[in-house]
Amino acid sequence: MKDASGLARLPQSLLVLGGTSGIALATARRLVARRTRTVWLAGRPSPALEEAAARLRALGADVRTVAFDALDPAAHEEALGKVFAEGVIDMVLLAFGILGDQAYDEREPLDAVRVAQTNYTGAVSAGLVTARMLQNQGHGSLVVLSSVAGERARRTDFIYGSSKAGLDTFTQGLGDALHGTGVHVMAVRPGFVRTPATAGREAPPLASTPEKVATAVELGLRRRSETVWVPGVLRLVAAVLRHLPRALYRRLPL
Repeated sequence: MKDASGLARLPQSLLVLGGTSGIALATARRLVARRTRTVWLAGRPSPALEEAAARLRALGADVRTVAFDALDPAAHEEALGKVFAEGVIDMVLLAFGILGDQAYDEREPLDAVRVAQTNYTGAVSAGLVTARMLQNQGHGSLVVLSSVAGERARRTDFIYGSSKAGLDTFTQGLGDALHGTGVHVMAVRPGFVRTPATAGREAPPLASTPEKVATAVELGLRRRSETVWVPGVLRLVAAVLRHLPRALYRRLPL
């Protein structure tokens, strides 16, 4: 459906996977301020999840929570099925993920595996489950928070970056598989975003905010984009870095 401007309409109902994510909540606030009326926040039960729900209710949305754990794929079908059984979901925002600690995780492989399982394996499971449910409806958008970190491995975060590279490739392939079904799949590739999760880390010149990512997500939804970069100039930066000779790339302070 399109509005009078010819752009796609924003969703009336939203399911957020990763209900305490700063970027996801900024996006939910922006969508509620425009058209969204029903929001499901999926995440591990916690005071933070309930607080996030309360803040969205204060904006006038009908907000519900559902227990969801990215590291428990066997439970995804049942947990997310309950949400879709309650009514139509116009948009799913897959926003969970962890940064990890590169130096520590290199010494503790099990912690590195947890990063990979959360960011990739859990996302593959949840993405396939929700994509099928959206397809059964015949419409809807699946928006996946990827990262520019997945474009090329960096010494400082290659564990996290590799998980996002896998997620990004999965998202592109899923979008191709669902083309023509009525389901829109969009990958969002932000650079460094200032959130509580990145507190204490030095922000690069092109650092963004959750609100800027939310703005880009809205525009991407209206345009039915398949890939969104935040900020947009990162598309060019990534293209240059992707083709640098490896010997030169290693010398960069990345």
